[in-house]
Amino acid sequence: MRLGPWEIIAILAVVLLIFGPKNLPKLGKSLGQTVKNIREGMEGDDAAEEELSEEDKEIKELEAKLAEAKAKKAEAAPVDDEDADK
Repeated sequence: MRLGPWEIIAILAVVLLIFGPKNLPKLGKSLGQTVKNIREGMEGDDAAEEELSEEDKEIKELEAKLAEAKAKKAEAAPVDDEDADK
């Protein structure tokens, strides 16, 4: 759905009637700050995801090392069936 020029003019006229000419600059400034904050927030989320993924990689590496150590320990000390019966 595209807005034509007449629809945009009508919307602007309604906004002008609702907020008045004195409040339009404040409204524009607030809208601009909101858009800026949203963009900064979205960029911050990307950085947090990258940092989190780095932590996830480190955790996976540590889990793999732990699994290797457990496997080596199990191989080094096999349990005899006779010892298990006692």
